[in-house]
Amino acid sequence: MSKPKILITNDDGISAPGLRYLIEVMKELGDLVIIAPDKPQSGMAHAVTIQTPLRIHEIVNTPGYQEYSCSGTPVDCVKLGQKVIMKCNPDLIVSGINHGSNSSINVLYSGTMAAVIEGAMEDIPAIGFSLNDYAYHADFSHCAPYILTISKQVLGNGLPDGVCLNVNFPEKNSSPIKGIKVVRQAKAFWDESFDERKDPHRRSYFWLQGEFVCKDTADDTDQWALKNNYVSLVPVSIDLTAHHAMKEIKKWDFPANTSNQ
Repeated sequence: MSKPKILITNDDGISAPGLRYLIEVMKELGDLVIIAPDKPQSGMAHAVTIQTPLRIHEIVNTPGYQEYSCSGTPVDCVKLGQKVIMKCNPDLIVSGINHGSNSSINVLYSGTMAAVIEGAMEDIPAIGFSLNDYAYHADFSHCAPYILTISKQVLGNGLPDGVCLNVNFPEKNSSPIKGIKVVRQAKAFWDESFDERKDPHRRSYFWLQGEFVCKDTADDTDQWALKNNYVSLVPVSIDLTAHHAMKEIKKWDFPANTSNQ
C-alpha cells in the first residue's frame, strides 16, 4: 500500500527548529512534501499574496521527501503545495511546531493555524501544532508521541467537514505531560498599546506591545489544559457564523424595504 502523502508547513520559516523537529517526527508516517516561508511570517493570519509574484525554491527532491521554501505566507505555501507541487490533495496537512502558544484568541492571528484552516477549506484533514515556549531553541522533545498519536487518529478517522485541529503543548518542564484534553478555546484578549519612538530624523515610529489577559478560569479550556500540563486539542471550525446570536438578531425591527433610506 502507498504511504500517506503529508504536506508540512509553518509560519516561523523554513529553518525554524520547530519545523525541523516536526519533519523528523512525521517521517515515520508517510511521504513528505515540505513547503514553508523563506522568512518568518508569524502573525500573518490568513493573508495571501496578490500584489507580488510568488517564488518557490527547491531544496530537496527525492522519492518520498521533497522540500521547498516559498516567498509567501503560510496560506500561500499550502495553496502552492497542493496545486503546484503535489497537483493533488495531500492525505494530511500539518503545520508547526510553532514557537509560542496558539491557544485562545491567538488562533485568529496565527499563520500556523491559518495554514490548517486553509486545509479545512479544501476538505483536507489538517492539524496545527504549537509549543507554549517562544524561545528559538525551545525543547520539543516531549511532543513527538502526541504528534504521532493525534496524526494517526486523523489519518485513520478523518475530520468532520470544515474542521481542523489546534493542538498546543505545554512548555517542557520536570513533570511528564498528563495526557491530551479535548477542550474549547478560552475567552481571553490582548491588552495592547503602542510604544512610540523617534528615528534619527525625529520622526515617530511605533512598536506594538501587549499583555495576554485570560480571566476564563473554567477547567474545560485550552488555557487550563496548558497550565495543568496537558496537551490541549481544540477542534476549530471554518464556519464563523455566530449561530447562538441568530435568534436574538432576527428579533430586530428590520423594515421590509430599505432601498429608499
